[in-house]
Amino acid sequence: MSSDGRTAYPVSLSEIEFPSAAVSVSQLLTSLRRSALSVTNRLRSIEADARFVSEAADHYGGLPLIANERCGSWYINPDQKAGSVYFKSTDGHTGVWEFSFRRLNLQVLEIARQNGGCIIVDSTRRGKLMPDALSKTVPIWSAVLNRALFPSEPAYHPVQFPPSFLGASEEAQIEKRIDGFVRTFKELKLDLDKLRKDLGYPIRLAWANQTYFYPTTLQKGEGYNLFVLCSASRRVHGAEASEGGYIQGAGDDSEKWSHGLTAPVFWANKDLLFKTDESQLPHVIHDLISRTDDNSGSGAGQNKKQGILIRPSSNLYISQSRPNSDIQGEEYDLVIACNDKPGLSSSKRLNLGCGSHKLGSRDLRTALEKVKVFAEKHLTSNPSQSLLVTCKTGKDLSVGTLLAIICLLYDDEGNCTGPQADTYIDKQYIRQRLTWIVTSNPDANPSRATLQSVNAFLLQRPD
Repeated sequence: MSSDGRTAYPVSLSEIEFPSAAVSVSQLLTSLRRSALSVTNRLRSIEADARFVSEAADHYGGLPLIANERCGSWYINPDQKAGSVYFKSTDGHTGVWEFSFRRLNLQVLEIARQNGGCIIVDSTRRGKLMPDALSKTVPIWSAVLNRALFPSEPAYHPVQFPPSFLGASEEAQIEKRIDGFVRTFKELKLDLDKLRKDLGYPIRLAWANQTYFYPTTLQKGEGYNLFVLCSASRRVHGAEASEGGYIQGAGDDSEKWSHGLTAPVFWANKDLLFKTDESQLPHVIHDLISRTDDNSGSGAGQNKKQGILIRPSSNLYISQSRPNSDIQGEEYDLVIACNDKPGLSSSKRLNLGCGSHKLGSRDLRTALEKVKVFAEKHLTSNPSQSLLVTCKTGKDLSVGTLLAIICLLYDDEGNCTGPQADTYIDKQYIRQRLTWIVTSNPDANPSRATLQSVNAFLLQRPD
């Protein structure tokens, strides 16, 4: 009311406030988006895209399906999955264009030779036709292998690109880098003759997505291995709510939405998950994961994956750590556990107490001196002792720890000779030793932060 008793009205539109309406609209939009991105919609989208992957496999004469981890495994029924590779989109980002020497992916060569090729399955998020891993990273990798392994077949030496996808300038800049990658690849001292026999023929690329197959009529044939780069998801331009619940790239970043659900558990329990109300899914998923963990823990010696021997050594092993189990200490003479609590160490066991992810990689940098002392003490005095190195994933910190040991104590033939006083350790030397691990254990996938910690320790050591 005004001072004269009359009702006061706003003098302009800007003075009018609708707080309850504004809040309700915001809440409505948030609710719609959350509903569109529900776990149920993600799983149904994955199932739909997996049907396309199966159709692509049929189109190409039953070529084996290879998952580009981590995303690709969601789109392949485990009964159809022939293997895994690790091609990162970041290695293909504009201006980066790398050949990764910590992800060589040589495990796929023999599979391709035996089947005339393979289909590498990946996906990407809303708005893109295919991920950079399939448009650039794999083309770079295949060009390097074709030039290094088949120098007398120049028809397969140019980088093979998807049609009308990249600009001419970017294609030319990528092409200029290949010879440098080939030189560095040859410096790894890999057995190129063996790799050539493993692959058999050069690689020819094709692309499959829900928009086109290219080249249209290309099939596996004589004189080459056909690698089909399959982007599983349908391309979506608009918002998720406009697609009737379909989510492009639904399997991406699963740790953010899956409540711990993994691709194998999803495929084994697909019908149950689809029948479960969204509000109950977290509880049901937790129960399924718990039962899976319990089943895998029974008969640990039989069901758990044993340590993988790192060749050419005869006594170095790597594996994922086994919570609440002492079996690793019973099977091996020595154990280094990267993530276990230091207070549980013993004369034959070294627990480093590293954290997870990037914090763990930083912790490793300061722990490597303990690793050096432990390995020198035991392996130099008795080189025949077996040493197992573990971490939570068996792919990251354990790789870095083993890499440091190999560089410091092992010769080119894989023999433990003690401290390499006369050996000049540089980045190329470290890269060569890393190939021992990634070729022996293709699942090894050390983070950049972990390798930086190892490099810092080895390269900054006093003379």
